[in-house]
Amino acid sequence: MDRRAIAFFVLASLFFGGTFVAAKAGLEYFSPLLFVAIRFDVAAIVLLGYVLVTHSREELLPTTRGDLVGIFATGALVIGLTNALLFVGQQYATSAVAAIVFSLNPILTPVFAAVLLSDERLSLRGAVAMGLGLVGVALVVGPDTATLLGGDALGRAILFAGTVSASLGAVLIRRADAPLSSTVRIAWGLPLAAILCHGFARAAGETTAAIAWTPAALVALGYVSIVAGVFAYIAYFALLDEAGAIRSSLLFYVVPVVSTVGGWAILGERIELVTVAGFLTIFAGFAVLGSASIDLDDLDVRSKLPGVPTTSPAAEDRSACEEPQGFRSD
Repeated sequence: MDRRAIAFFVLASLFFGGTFVAAKAGLEYFSPLLFVAIRFDVAAIVLLGYVLVTHSREELLPTTRGDLVGIFATGALVIGLTNALLFVGQQYATSAVAAIVFSLNPILTPVFAAVLLSDERLSLRGAVAMGLGLVGVALVVGPDTATLLGGDALGRAILFAGTVSASLGAVLIRRADAPLSSTVRIAWGLPLAAILCHGFARAAGETTAAIAWTPAALVALGYVSIVAGVFAYIAYFALLDEAGAIRSSLLFYVVPVVSTVGGWAILGERIELVTVAGFLTIFAGFAVLGSASIDLDDLDVRSKLPGVPTTSPAAEDRSACEEPQGFRSD
């Protein structure tokens, strides 16, 4: 990925990682589905106001079938249904199990990409890297075997459905290849997500009367609405357009790291030695993925000697057909 994509990756990871800390604090004052719905209400108002001021009428209106598919996949699948299922599923499963189930996103995304996309495939190097990442996430959240295998199967099923929704939606957005900008697409998608979540909240019997409007509740709502509901999605969907569905899904391995560090720094949660091992394992996965860009011939001692060519014809042939960092394309 280029520097622009890396910047989007880092920002999205930081903003989404902070969501878990803010959500944990906010759920003391809000019921789950209504919390998600109000979050998207605020985010939709802010982002719609921004795009109305900064974009022309022609830039705001969807003009192709791809635009409509992209808006639906963004609002209904990636934002609305995914978040609703995440918050509901966490009522029946621990946070550790939820983190691991949602970290299946980078595993599921290549499956949908193989069926729906012709230009994104996962190589063996990429598969090894993603496997290391998943192991790292399991070490970071640190659940025991009884926690993973026991508990309520309904919760795990709901969380898995949310992961499927996020993965499928991301691939559908890439397949749509819509001319509409990602920011405008989010501005259209957020109201759709808000309507969907309000419908779920109403069906679940959640009402605003149960909300405790304290300063802490407003701070939590402000973060998940503005930072995680606007800035994070702008960065994520821009990353999706820049780097593709498979590479973008890798941020779901970094988010648990950010949320763990945030919980330690803000909420006083402990970081165990096994958590550090998880961080290093995730880093190893990214190192494997990025190692394709390292030419071992450049590390040859002979390249430092005078009169010796720095590259060989074989190396030039390899560099001409080198696959991009763990992925291959048609």
